[in-house]
Amino acid sequence: MCDVGAVSPLAMGGTQNKCHPERSARRAQSRRISKKKENIMKKNIKKIGVLTSGGDSPGMNAAIRSVVRKAVFEGIEVLGIMEGYEGLINDKCIGMNSRSVSNILSRGGTILKTARSKEFITKEGQKKAVETIEKNEIDALVIIGGNGSFKGAHVLHDTWGITSIGVPGTIDNDLGYTDYTVGAHTSIDTVLDAVDKIRDTVTSMERIYVMEVMGREEPYIAIMAGLAGGAEEVLFPGGVIDLDKIASEIEEGSKKGKKSWILIVSEGVSTSEDITNKLKDKTGYEVRAVTLGHVQRGGAPNAPDRILASRMGAYSIDALIKGHSGAMVSIQGNKLQLVRYDKACYDADRDMKLYEELYSLTKLLAT
Repeated sequence: MCDVGAVSPLAMGGTQNKCHPERSARRAQSRRISKKKENIMKKNIKKIGVLTSGGDSPGMNAAIRSVVRKAVFEGIEVLGIMEGYEGLINDKCIGMNSRSVSNILSRGGTILKTARSKEFITKEGQKKAVETIEKNEIDALVIIGGNGSFKGAHVLHDTWGITSIGVPGTIDNDLGYTDYTVGAHTSIDTVLDAVDKIRDTVTSMERIYVMEVMGREEPYIAIMAGLAGGAEEVLFPGGVIDLDKIASEIEEGSKKGKKSWILIVSEGVSTSEDITNKLKDKTGYEVRAVTLGHVQRGGAPNAPDRILASRMGAYSIDALIKGHSGAMVSIQGNKLQLVRYDKACYDADRDMKLYEELYSLTKLLAT
């Protein structure tokens, strides 16, 4: 029997292998098998299709660029699928190479175009999409989009056996188990630019402005822009909406000499027109409504979104090479990882405690 009692911790691993040659051999064999499986899988992914789906977001082009160039580097052929799932149904595929994605890193929108497809929701539409995949001998898809896009990817994966990895591209930042989605950072900058400009008019004209921002049921855009823009009030999904209290605060502020206010309202709560009309009735003051709308989706992506898109795009190819499927690339902390489509789509993982904390700070700093 081997005596390992006196062996130092640093040497213990080597001594244990000598004491258990069978275990060491099994581990070595396991590593060889694992490596062989990786190599086999890498050879199986010969061609991918990449598409963008749903609402566009700044940084989608950066993600496309990363996916294409990483795939080419790995010896994988790339087809670009135009107009999202609608293009997949109608076989709108184009060949892509490294030159196809030149000079798009700084561009907003998506060179592959995007669409929302009602036909894809149907079994017949899904069948057509699968036929396109089979006809073009596509081994896997990289799907860049948001919640609806990944619900579609989930159906393709679970029902039809289609291999895919998702890259989250949405300004709403509403997918589960990821700190950020591609486009979310830039949308805050866009809203903030508008808030700063409106602030000039608000101060000059001594008015109350209600600004409606996007985000669906996710508070992210409203809360972040509210704090960064110095808003006096933020109405967000999950928060307490008390217009009587807001009207009272406006009255009290007016008595103290405060003449201008900016309120940010998330589209998931109400419209700027609705809140404006109600505050007019309650205060008697002049209140103006501003709806930023789709300008929040446009523009050149900022540095954080370009970096995130580039990292996630390359990671999606690595994930496919390693045999992964049915999952979205996510970032937590600074670490990229995969989260299943169903968890990303149906488990919002919303940090309401953080949102409440940031809202409280916004209110404190606005006094």
